[in-house]
Amino acid sequence: MLKYSLGIDISKNDFHACLSVIEVNQQVKVKASRKFSNHEQGFKDLISWLGNHRKELSVPLVIVMEATGVYYESCAMFLFKKGLQVAIVLPNKAKKYFQAVGLKTKNDKIDAAGLARMGAEQCLELWQPMDEFFYTLRALTRHYQSLQELKTNIGNQLHADEHSIYSNKKVMKHLKKLITTIENELLETADEIDKQLYINPEIAKKVQFITDIKGVGNLTVAATLGETNGFALFSSISQLISYAGYDVVENQSGNHNGKTRISKKGNSHLRRAMHMPAFNMVRYDVGDFKPFFERLFERHHQKMKAYVAVQKKLLVLIYTIWKKNEPFKPKKPVTQNTSGEKETEPSFA
Repeated sequence: MLKYSLGIDISKNDFHACLSVIEVNQQVKVKASRKFSNHEQGFKDLISWLGNHRKELSVPLVIVMEATGVYYESCAMFLFKKGLQVAIVLPNKAKKYFQAVGLKTKNDKIDAAGLARMGAEQCLELWQPMDEFFYTLRALTRHYQSLQELKTNIGNQLHADEHSIYSNKKVMKHLKKLITTIENELLETADEIDKQLYINPEIAKKVQFITDIKGVGNLTVAATLGETNGFALFSSISQLISYAGYDVVENQSGNHNGKTRISKKGNSHLRRAMHMPAFNMVRYDVGDFKPFFERLFERHHQKMKAYVAVQKKLLVLIYTIWKKNEPFKPKKPVTQNTSGEKETEPSFA
């Protein structure tokens, strides 16, 4: 026996667990499976059940879960605090694996078995819980984003009602009141985000270095740090780019040359945080961002494609400042690419 692997398919109220082993001959066998409730007592029952079926404690164990919304977090944290090795995989990665091994039927029990097999056959990166400081930032910035979206939706409804043939004054009054309430909530949430950013002197110093860049504000920095756990899990720029979904996907085979696009298989909140600041970097002519944008626009004649490249460049800049803990030193603008390397910037579509 080489390894135990526990696959957990989790939902809001419960989860299915499947314990498998991989033998010396590389064959994966299911040892046991069971359903548990998704709360603390269910987690404790899982530990007891696992102890009854894991006969050889010297054999390593890995627990594999899907990143299903926020429902997996409590269970993952409980298991992590018990000293167990937990791996969290993105749903699209698990889906591709299930397809590759021929799992056509889908239900919670089968998915748990598939995750267990995945953990047994592959060497997955182990999960580290998010620091409480950055978790708070993530919660606040996502709440702020939700409020903004809600305000936009109500504003659209109000606009439609104002231009309707039969406008209802009571409805419009109620909608205006809702918008005022949301605007107050936005102000309060923004204030909480500012307080959280500067509560830690060491972090506050780095934040100041980043916000000294014209066009980059506290909300951008807070969302970036909250979604990346302060860049704690990234050892290279390529890992960060892939996590954000800015990695380039080529569509080429034989004589067919399709469009080169960004994958978007990453954190959409992080890409959203880069959206408006990218426009600011070009508008305020910060560093070499404007010449970079103009060069790409001249080549592709697509503004959004060029702006997405600016987004990626800005994210890398924030990462570099954070890691080096140094202020931003703008480079002198260049009119052409002097590196000799071919630039392959992605499409926004």
